[in-house]
Amino acid sequence: MKTQIRAQLNTISIPDRTWAQFKLLQQAFENSRNVKLSFFENTIGISMPSEAHDLFSRIILFLIGIYCLEKQLQFIPVGSADREREGVAFLQPDESFYVGERKAIPDLAIEIVFSSGNESKLPRYQALELPEVWFWEDGVFALYRLSEGRYRKIQRSEILGFEDLDIATLSRCVLVAETDMIGAISEFRRGL
Repeated sequence: MKTQIRAQLNTISIPDRTWAQFKLLQQAFENSRNVKLSFFENTIGISMPSEAHDLFSRIILFLIGIYCLEKQLQFIPVGSADREREGVAFLQPDESFYVGERKAIPDLAIEIVFSSGNESKLPRYQALELPEVWFWEDGVFALYRLSEGRYRKIQRSEILGFEDLDIATLSRCVLVAETDMIGAISEFRRGL
């Protein structure tokens, strides 16, 4: 059997693989810092995020942290911690958060989209029953909320305490922060 491997910039997809094969590969990459793995529908994904990808991920983490602090919201940022449903799905979000207390699954996952990770990832998150997923692509956020087993696109977060977060201001400040972190933080705080 010939395996077809699809590569897209810094992402490789290997189809027709079992969960057991994925777990072996996961062990092989156990000590690799900048490698993210995924598994869904018998396809293994391997990606290596770029510096630009990580920069925007950290900026978003920082601004959401400021929002939670200013609004006195308890939150637990857990980054790209492994999320799995054995035999079905495995992924590592770019950022993820518990809002309030720790639960079985985070309240929010955020994906930074440069070459992969757009809405095509929603079925993976659906398999994990993650309540809300945001994609940041080309300077704009797209928000999705799990409702009755399916994701629907929303304009504002439905996470308790996040309802008044102005997504347009957040998007603008993420872009500003790339070159002016202090200016972005000041603008973001003024918008709260």
